Amino acid sequence: MKRFLAYWTILFVVVSAAFVNAAKQHELPQQKEGYVTFYFSGTILDPHKNPVKAARVRLFVNNQPHRIIADHKEVEEVETSSHGTYQFAFQILENQVGKSKIELEIYKSAFEKTMVTIPIENVAIKGCVGYFSQDITLKRKLNPAFYIGTAIFVLTYIVISFELLHRTVAALAGGSLIMLVSYTLGTINPEYRIISYETAIAAIDMNVIFLLMGMMIIIGVLKHTGVFQWCAYMSYKIAKGNVMALSFISCIFIAFTSAFLDNVTTMLLYTPVLMEIAIALHISPITLLLPGIIASNIGGTATLIGDPPNIIIGSYTGLTFMEFVYNLTVPVVVSTIVLYFYVRLWYGKEYKKGKVDDVDAFIAKLREEYKITDRVLLGYGLIIMAIVIAFFASHGYWHMEVSIPALFGAASLFIYGLLTKKIHLYELLEKDIEWPTLIFFIFLFVLVGAVEEVGLLAIIADWVLQLSKGNLTAAICLILWVAAIASAFVDNIPFTATMLPIVAYLTKSIPGAENNVLWWALSLGACFGGNGTIIGASANVVTIGIAEAKGYRMSFMGFMKIAFPYMIISVIISNIWLILFY
Repeated sequence: MKRFLAYWTILFVVVSAAFVNAAKQHELPQQKEGYVTFYFSGTILDPHKNPVKAARVRLFVNNQPHRIIADHKEVEEVETSSHGTYQFAFQILENQVGKSKIELEIYKSAFEKTMVTIPIENVAIKGCVGYFSQDITLKRKLNPAFYIGTAIFVLTYIVISFELLHRTVAALAGGSLIMLVSYTLGTINPEYRIISYETAIAAIDMNVIFLLMGMMIIIGVLKHTGVFQWCAYMSYKIAKGNVMALSFISCIFIAFTSAFLDNVTTMLLYTPVLMEIAIALHISPITLLLPGIIASNIGGTATLIGDPPNIIIGSYTGLTFMEFVYNLTVPVVVSTIVLYFYVRLWYGKEYKKGKVDDVDAFIAKLREEYKITDRVLLGYGLIIMAIVIAFFASHGYWHMEVSIPALFGAASLFIYGLLTKKIHLYELLEKDIEWPTLIFFIFLFVLVGAVEEVGLLAIIADWVLQLSKGNLTAAICLILWVAAIASAFVDNIPFTATMLPIVAYLTKSIPGAENNVLWWALSLGACFGGNGTIIGASANVVTIGIAEAKGYRMSFMGFMKIAFPYMIISVIISNIWLILFY
């Protein structure tokens, strides 16, 4: 009983301390007699009206630095939040209010230092309290941080492209070097500060990382049931031994699935199946995986939920699911049909090597070898997968990130497998989770976050705005092609986010753009451009990473040699569609 009371006493003390601390955080500054307390707030924006996080805000009164009150303590300056907002309080003598010159100094690396004078007549004063709110726009500038950050980013991509280092090691080296420069040279001179540690961590899209991890665990459990081998057998049976037909049928299924699931999840599901088919036919799995990758990026473009850039555009504009389907399905279908002939050109001879003389006998052999080995685990796994996929399809309604159902499904299958002793913990963690792929993504996000911080993506967006000069056709072509080329080499999520205000401005200012054609150009360019290189889309990296772990490697240039020309063809198809029908 004493131990029970002691536990509850400790709990009560901890909770009480938490409430007291929370109350202190929101406690107002003590009002001094003869002083006026001012409360200042607002948002710091860049030229595209995007919030600027981690900008430093200082107060000057009569040209002298003045201490301010933030989080119930006096400080020299405050930093803007992740939403670009600032808020603080300060006090000056009541008889000095009308005589004081009040200024705000805002500074952040890659932006010009800005001094804003606050007219006292614009401050709402009631009694001994004054309130003022103002949004402030900063101008960008090219400083040493821009050149160093861009140079490291480009150098990292060169190393990856020519395979001087493994892409995971190259991304790790590039990301860590950027942060090292920021905290050495950047400490000595703020002009060299590329990215802060907090901003680098925020740049890592944990939704993508957790989604990949969750789906890798799910697939790692399901592979113990033999379901992927069975699917390989069924796919070959449907194609009746025609490897070219098999490849195209796979591409159709992958493209369709990617329209309703994200393309990463789709490739995680299909990759084991395609690899089993290729192994059974004694051909390289890459010959089936690469067309599947391309099909997943193409198919995901057709709907609002198929690819992250579409989700970002839909959220920003309010465009509906059916508007995406109606406006993007035609170029997606045409590009998928063209993919058949393109794959036939590249892999026709390779597919002939997988030809089997006695198809019926080979199908019978596959039926015998590729059986379901654990129907109970498969049944439970399919129920979990159905729940996960249902959440994927309806995640917008729940306002839930797609990684949440993936992690839930992974945990459910993991627990079941461990309790029934059908899954070994360390074997699954070591062999089925592609750690090099996850680490690569983490530091790729840091690299892209760094060049976004120093303004490289903003410069590209401004360049599109200046070149279009109010011409609709020029704007369509520029947005489409710049988005495609950029998305082949940088993550299309931050690039799409950077382009949103530019496209919104052009949509309002260019005659004829009110039918949302520029949004479709941005979507097609950002999604189709992901096919350009091995690092152009998450599905590319994940699929090639799984194949590499099984001993089937494809180089950066080898991927680009095949995929980049098709990316150009698909963008040309999109360009024709947008110009002729809009």
